Amino acid sequence: MTTYQAVYQSWQADPEGFWLDAAKAIDWIVPPKTGITETADGGHEWFADALVNTCWNAVDRHVEAGRGEQVAIIHDSPVTNTITRVSFAELQQRVALLAGTLQAKGVTKGDRVIIYMPMVPEALFAMLACARIGAIHSVVFGGFAATELATRIDDATPKAILAASCGIEPGRIVHYKPLLDGAMAMARHKPDFCLILQREQERATLEHGRDFDWHEAQATATPATCVPVEGNHPAYILYTSGTTGQPKGVVRPTAGQLVALSWSMRNIYDVHPGDVFWAASDVGWVVGHSYICYGPLINGNTTILFEGKPVGTPDAGTFWRIISEHKVRSFFTAPTAFRAVKREDPKGELLKNYDLSGLKYIFLAGERADPDTIQWAEEKTGKPVIDHWWQTETSWSIAANPAGIELLPVKRGSPTVPMPGYDIQVLDEAGQPVPAGTLGAIAVKLPLPPSCFTTIWNAHDRFEKSYMARFPGYYETGDAGMIDEDGYVYIMARTDDVINVAGHRLSTGSIEEVVASHPDVAECAVIGAADTLKGQVPVALVCLNAGVVRDHAEINNELVRLVREKIGPVASFRHATVIDRLPKTRSGKILRATMVNIADGQAPKTPATIEDPQVLDEIRQALLTLGFARTDTQMDTA
Repeated sequence: MTTYQAVYQSWQADPEGFWLDAAKAIDWIVPPKTGITETADGGHEWFADALVNTCWNAVDRHVEAGRGEQVAIIHDSPVTNTITRVSFAELQQRVALLAGTLQAKGVTKGDRVIIYMPMVPEALFAMLACARIGAIHSVVFGGFAATELATRIDDATPKAILAASCGIEPGRIVHYKPLLDGAMAMARHKPDFCLILQREQERATLEHGRDFDWHEAQATATPATCVPVEGNHPAYILYTSGTTGQPKGVVRPTAGQLVALSWSMRNIYDVHPGDVFWAASDVGWVVGHSYICYGPLINGNTTILFEGKPVGTPDAGTFWRIISEHKVRSFFTAPTAFRAVKREDPKGELLKNYDLSGLKYIFLAGERADPDTIQWAEEKTGKPVIDHWWQTETSWSIAANPAGIELLPVKRGSPTVPMPGYDIQVLDEAGQPVPAGTLGAIAVKLPLPPSCFTTIWNAHDRFEKSYMARFPGYYETGDAGMIDEDGYVYIMARTDDVINVAGHRLSTGSIEEVVASHPDVAECAVIGAADTLKGQVPVALVCLNAGVVRDHAEINNELVRLVREKIGPVASFRHATVIDRLPKTRSGKILRATMVNIADGQAPKTPATIEDPQVLDEIRQALLTLGFARTDTQMDTA
């Protein structure tokens, strides 16, 4: 039996040979002879001498292999009460026709195309159609504010925008077309044309000469064939969600993405051609790119596209229904989704209605997976719950538990061990490695493995300054944590969330773990607030499980005692308050930095990615009751 240690050591012994061997899983037009090359500016590229096409590898080759009738995409939409299945053969036809439509309107290799769509199959058709003809897509989360869309239009300068008339949220229609029109009016760059998918829930007014109906435009198109691109050709630009200023457009190279995602599907998620894989995310985020669209399809899996929410569409049993009904083998979601399910159904009663016997693994990523959430999911489902850690910049796991090689013992709170390609180090402020078990900045020794970003679109200096300058020879992840004696990695917080309490460096993540372990707590966030005496002090904002009716002051006192018992008086933890909900991005990440700004009396701009801006006023009121924030501070919602 192959072991993780043997695989990791084989990469260490011959990094280039390891990835050239992994590259054999890909259909090449011209196979790579060289794995990694150094660029003129000192960066690195993978498989730059190869020619390849992503769409061929994700779609056409499966049809050629005789599996055209296999279902490629299951669109499960509880918000429209529909389930649609698309075979690989149908996917090939739909994508080739859309790609031909783009070509007929002048889109060629290297042109940018912005995709602004909800969770519908056409969003994946659009991504794959761009890949088919060598266009560089940039998916912008559907429903993003017009100002944010405009900044991305000006940065990417797309030739075309592919959008939908609307998105659908529980109980409401999200009007995409007015947002798109507003963005087009604001943007300095003007795309040549827009294709608009008219959804039956809301039909948009099209602007003559600029906007074209999605289906009508394809009526006279000729299907496009796959265009060869160089291995280092950009597959897409994905803008990281920033609260202010110019967003960072992460550039993903084509060949590296193919090789790394193919490797990860088999070795990390343990799925094989024909298996059903579900990543409950959105196409606007990196998870949607890597593990709704490209990874599963490259590997010949059936991928699930879910248009709904973990709770409320219609209840907290939605995840279990989909896993049962579609026979999902590996399921991937964010810890915050499970916390929402746990809050609504803490005893897991809804699980009893569904058969999860076909489910082998549950994977968590996107935010720290607190041990209490992992334990709850393990106990209720009876399945391994596996945390793993990666970033928009890398597109696949930096640290994981490689279920397809060897399922290692789970340590709750750890995403387990480094994956091949990643030499993870924990560094002090001077850039020197620290002993095992010591908190520090987590960095990855260069060069990065295939599929990691190689630059920021139109801003290579920013790429170098933001990620490479602080620790020469390393990629700075921006996360803080430690590595234990067994080599297990622990991600405790963003570097900015390591607080200094009277000279003691503490991770807000470690305090969150303790607070989350309280039986009444559904989820929480711990932030560091400015304090005139100690520099910073931790503050906990806590959401309770459904049905908890105990006195909040009593619960707060219990939390203070619990942190004192588990971490000690050094934490100076005295401030906790119960709230109804936490401010989150649409991808489920808690907006800790925004809450820190509120606590410190600043007036932060409302983040473009926030799910509901109104929650920030609720947070401000809660912090005021604890003696933080200022009564004269108003939120800047511009």
